Amino acid sequence: MNDWAQKRVLMAVLFAAGLVSPALAVEKGLADKGEVIVRENCSRCHAVGLVGDSPNPDAPPFRTLSSKYPIEDLAESLAEGIVSGHPEMPIFVFKPHDIDAIIAYLESIQETPSDPEEMPDAAPGQTTDG
Repeated sequence: MNDWAQKRVLMAVLFAAGLVSPALAVEKGLADKGEVIVRENCSRCHAVGLVGDSPNPDAPPFRTLSSKYPIEDLAESLAEGIVSGHPEMPIFVFKPHDIDAIIAYLESIQETPSDPEEMPDAAPGQTTDG
């Protein structure tokens, strides 16, 4: 490969890296915002980080949610208000950008990847009854 071709390849790699880095930074910023939201609203009952037990034993740690639901399926419940099976949990309704941030954060902390074939069809607060 001649010198000019090598420079073109190097410039293309640097250009591509410049396009990827801002996207990753935006995603990281979104997940960081989601972490703040769930810490402020949910940590009273739920473990919201990578480790630790939930203060309320009936509240699942957020890092385990993907074992029960596809995380992206929680968006509708976050927009309309999650209704849980225990009366202590308030009904939260979030704005679309906050939902994107919460979902990004939840996806970033899951212990195991979501496997849609092994999960129920409904997110929390939804029923599968017709």
